[in-house]
Amino acid sequence: MKKLASASVLVAACSLAAPTLAHDVKADDHAPIGVMADHAHKKGEIMFSVRHMHMEMSGAQIGTDQISPDDIVTTIPNRFFGAPGQPPTLRIVPTSMRTDMTMVGAMYAPTDWVTLVAMGSYIQKEMDHTTFMGGMGTTQLGEFRTSPEGFGDITAGGIFPVLGVADRIAENQQELNIRAAVSIPTGSTTKTDDILTPMGSNPTVRVPYMMQIGSGTWDLKPAITFKGWADKLGYGVQYNGTIRTGSNDQGYRFGDVHEATAWVSYLAAQGVSLSGRVKARTTGRVDGIDPMIMGPVQTANPDFQGGDRVDLIAGINTVVTHGALAGHRFALEIGAPIYQDLNGPQMAGDWILTVGWQKAF
Repeated sequence: MKKLASASVLVAACSLAAPTLAHDVKADDHAPIGVMADHAHKKGEIMFSVRHMHMEMSGAQIGTDQISPDDIVTTIPNRFFGAPGQPPTLRIVPTSMRTDMTMVGAMYAPTDWVTLVAMGSYIQKEMDHTTFMGGMGTTQLGEFRTSPEGFGDITAGGIFPVLGVADRIAENQQELNIRAAVSIPTGSTTKTDDILTPMGSNPTVRVPYMMQIGSGTWDLKPAITFKGWADKLGYGVQYNGTIRTGSNDQGYRFGDVHEATAWVSYLAAQGVSLSGRVKARTTGRVDGIDPMIMGPVQTANPDFQGGDRVDLIAGINTVVTHGALAGHRFALEIGAPIYQDLNGPQMAGDWILTVGWQKAF
């Protein structure tokens, strides 16, 4: 990630000193790299993209209030109490989590009125836990990590331009497009890993919901994006959603996701644009339950999933304006939450980084 971030900065420096191209390609023609489905293409155009997202979480919240591991294991009831070996309160506490997702996308416009899109991903997750000894008290037994990984769900569909064109050719231009897409359940919902129980054993179990790689359901992925430019300033807003359809083979479905984002950008040079963005997201609880996911840990409870979150995000978009890499786009965004209201106890987000490359032909 550090190498990718450094590459974006070097490209930005080169672009500042580069001569203007005859054609009108600007760094802010595209939205910040963390915003997808923001533009369409002209007939016959193809674009490929690669994005890498890194996210970190730690601590725990109930609503907007923090809660300590000691309070979790002494006051939060275990949903599965009464089943063999299940204590009355939670006894395993997640302490930190890291997610790395590499997304590869392709866009192709068979006509001017639709751009076909497809995106797949490879996902790596790590979660650290502390296990507390026995059925009560605050004595720590030890720590362990689960680390599932694999190919995620695939998104496919089309982007339909309603207003504007794929290229910016005039000042004060505006664009409006709509995405209609589906998420195909290609990611696994049956990942397993070894854990440390309060009694000191190390069984292999199915990892909880948020550690699975896929959704297991066919999901609708609508989006609508409006953006425009005024001299060196750019701006845009987008809504995108994930609407679950039915339940998966394990007997549950993830909560629907509704996300809205707005951004402004400043074109420092033809090849460099700086951006600021705010993103708000609401996520529902898990509906149903996987009978193979059970244990004295908050992540095994479907009710302790989802919530509301608002992030502030800063970014840089660059496009190479001359030489062998002319037309290649490199971009970076980094952000952190300023508000979280979680259906907890649940780990809180710390920060997120996205870097990416795009090239149209």
